[in-house]
Amino acid sequence: MYPYHVPTRNGLHPKGQLIKVIGEGELLLSPDSASVNLGVITEMKELIPAQQQNSVEMTKVINALKALGVPQNSIQTTDFRIDTEYDYEQGKQIFRGYKVIHTIKVKIDDLSLVGKIVDSAVQNGVNSVSNVQFSLKNEESYYLQALALALNNASEKAKTIAATLHVTLNPTPNTVVESSSSVQPIHFPVESLAKGFSSTHLEPGQLKVKAVISAEFHYHTTA
Repeated sequence: MYPYHVPTRNGLHPKGQLIKVIGEGELLLSPDSASVNLGVITEMKELIPAQQQNSVEMTKVINALKALGVPQNSIQTTDFRIDTEYDYEQGKQIFRGYKVIHTIKVKIDDLSLVGKIVDSAVQNGVNSVSNVQFSLKNEESYYLQALALALNNASEKAKTIAATLHVTLNPTPNTVVESSSSVQPIHFPVESLAKGFSSTHLEPGQLKVKAVISAEFHYHTTA
């Protein structure tokens, strides 16, 4: 939160005769970028074969992504781990095997390719798809626009209140506090472990960029 104080001409901050309002600014925008987590999960009795098989499958996935035009710097490993798996029978722990999990995050600038990228990844070995997210590249600049709308909204509210009370409003706020901000992306958190996607359609929809401020305006009564 960033308070902003404007002193009066004598250098003092006015107190007492204040109108306090909440201002809101909101933009609805079409996203211009996306990301998706793609994972290869391999389960085997022996560890080394599981690692090798997982590596082969992930290499195929990455090569398929590059063939679709995804640059290397848009592909990032977000998780790699090896889990030991056990079954429990009659209170006893029985070793079942190893699970190797390798997950990459893919950033996508061409939204028309999102579904195709998911399909191609699954066809080449991916068996975990999660956290598909649509977002904005220049999020901060849009938020600043929403912030300006919020301040204008607060000013209009203060003017309306002052007019209703028949008092004279100082149009410059004494205090402005950034209360909250949000950019609400569209998420598709459901995982899919089944192969054989024939055509995945993911609609980006719109994103809501919202800013909220609180402001105080000084006023005085007319003689």
